[in-house]
Amino acid sequence: MIHPRRHAERHRTERIGWLRAAVLGANDGIVSTASLVVGVAAAGATSANVLLTGVAGLVAGAMSMAAGEYVSVHSQADTEAADLAREKSEIETDPAAEHRELSAIYVGRGLEPALAQQVAVQLMRHDALGAHARDELGISAALSARPVQAALASAGSFAVGAALPLAAAALAPAQGVLVWVSVASLAFLALLGVLAARAGGASPLLGAWRVTFWGALAMAITAGAGRLFGAAL
Repeated sequence: MIHPRRHAERHRTERIGWLRAAVLGANDGIVSTASLVVGVAAAGATSANVLLTGVAGLVAGAMSMAAGEYVSVHSQADTEAADLAREKSEIETDPAAEHRELSAIYVGRGLEPALAQQVAVQLMRHDALGAHARDELGISAALSARPVQAALASAGSFAVGAALPLAAAALAPAQGVLVWVSVASLAFLALLGVLAARAGGASPLLGAWRVTFWGALAMAITAGAGRLFGAAL
């Protein structure tokens, strides 16, 4: 018997779990740290105080991102586990009803009723819970929640992103911190937008514009607030 040769395929959906957390972390690291540095610099703080504030923001932000991402994604994982447990119980107690349910799903997707029943029988015989998880609940291996992976990706990317405006602040002359950090951070954000778009298969230009615009807006508002309160003090 000749078996058909299978060609290997890699899809971008396999990257969703870590890509979303990594892009969010890096973007937040650049924007929040740059905004913090720009705001403090606009208030008239010394270079040492600007750097100290930025480092504190990096550490606090990375820990906050890790904890928040872990709790959020773990909630999703708990929901998935509860749905799978319920589905497993239903399959064990009333397999005929679950078979009809799965057949109806395939009919709704365009299969003839007789063929839908055959497909449901074969898939439930092979892996009943996996078939219902995928086709009824929308849970798959590629899209399932991974709390630890998301937390590490988010915290690590935040730290890397935050280090970029901090490096610009450390290298900038004392009187040019605000401009240096702003320009460098916008360049970093544009690069991040391009890389994220390419990894996700989207338009690099649109990705760069979207990320850069919101980063510039955040830094402008923070700089305005820092200058306002700095003048008041």
